[in-house]
Amino acid sequence: MQSLRVALGERAYPIHVGAGILGEAALYAPHLEGRTAAIVTNAVVAPLYLARLHAAFAACGARVVDITLEDGEQAKRWETLDAIVGAMLAARCDRRCVVVALGGGVVGDLAGFAAAVYQRGVPFIQVPTTLLAQVDSSVGGKTGINHALGKNMIGAFHQPLAVIADVGSLATLPARELRAGIAEVIKHALVLDASFFEWLETNIERLRAGDAEALTHAVLRSCELKAGVVAADERESGLRAILNFGHTFGHAIEAGVGYGSWLHGEAVAAGMVMAAELSARAGALDPSTVARVRSLVARAGLPVAGPRLAPERYLELMTVDKKAAAGRIRFVTLASIGRAALRDDIDLAAARAAIAACSPSAAAAQ
Repeated sequence: MQSLRVALGERAYPIHVGAGILGEAALYAPHLEGRTAAIVTNAVVAPLYLARLHAAFAACGARVVDITLEDGEQAKRWETLDAIVGAMLAARCDRRCVVVALGGGVVGDLAGFAAAVYQRGVPFIQVPTTLLAQVDSSVGGKTGINHALGKNMIGAFHQPLAVIADVGSLATLPARELRAGIAEVIKHALVLDASFFEWLETNIERLRAGDAEALTHAVLRSCELKAGVVAADERESGLRAILNFGHTFGHAIEAGVGYGSWLHGEAVAAGMVMAAELSARAGALDPSTVARVRSLVARAGLPVAGPRLAPERYLELMTVDKKAAAGRIRFVTLASIGRAALRDDIDLAAARAAIAACSPSAAAAQ
C-alpha cells in the first residue's frame, strides 16, 4: 500500500492506494470506533464487496447500516438522495455517524452529498471501486446530483475523512467502465503533466488490459496531481477549473442524450477531443498535438466523436455549465500538453467548428 495526503489544514486527509486493502480494519478504525457506519452502495457492488466491509467494521466496533441504491447515472437525482436520508433517519443515525461510499462516482457523489446535508453535515469515507472514482471523483470533496438542465448542478463541497482505493477491485470492473476511467487519467496528464501523457502513450494497452502495475501507477499519479490542485484551490475559484478540461462539452453530451446513455468518461473523452480542436482553432494549440490527443483517446477505446447533437444544442446546454459566467460560456483550453487555462474570450464560431469537426460524420471521414 502507498499513501499520500490532500493538504487542507485541519481537514487534510489520506488517500491509500493498494491491492486488497478494502477490508483492512486498521484503515477505518480511527474514524469508526464506537460509531454507526451508514454504507451507501449499489446493487452491483454490494454482492462483491459489502461483506468485506462488514467484517472490517465489526472489528472496529461499529454498528452498520446498509443502504443499497440502483446502479447508473440516472440514480443521481433528488429521489435517491431522499431515500438515503430517509434510511439514515429510520436507522436512528445521529450526528456521530459516518457515511461510507462504497462504489463508483455516482455512489460517491450521492453519499457525499447526503453526508454534507444530513443533520447539517456528518463525516464520510470514500471507498471507490471503479477506476474513474479512484483517479478523480473520490478526491476533492465535490458531491452532488444532476438536474434535467445540467449535470452536477446541485451539490456541496464536503471533503472525506479518507479515501481507500483498492486497485484489486478493478479486476471485477467491466471493460467499458475501465475505459471510461482511463478518460480521466488522460485528462490529468493533458492539463498537468506532459511526462505522464508520454507514459500513457507507451502504456495505454497495459491499462486497457487491466495490468495491475500500470493501473496502480495511473491511480497514484492521478491522485497526486489532483491532490495538489485541490490543496491550492479547494473551491474551484481559479486553478481547479482546469480539471474540467473536456467536461464542458462532455456534460452537454450527457444532458443532451439523457443521463446514463453515455458513461461519464465516454462523454469526457469526446469532450476532450472537442476541447483540443477548439484550442487549435483559437490559436492556442498546435494541430499536431490535437492529433496526439485524438490518437490516445482512440487507442484507449474511447469515442473521439460526439453524438448526433446540433452545435446549437451543445451551446444551449453549455450555458448552464457551472463554469459559465453571466451567461457566457468559459472553456478550458490547452496551450500544450501539461498546460491548460480557463478562457472566456473564445469566439462561439470556433466552438461550433470544433463540435462539427468531432461529429460522427466528420470522424467517419477521417
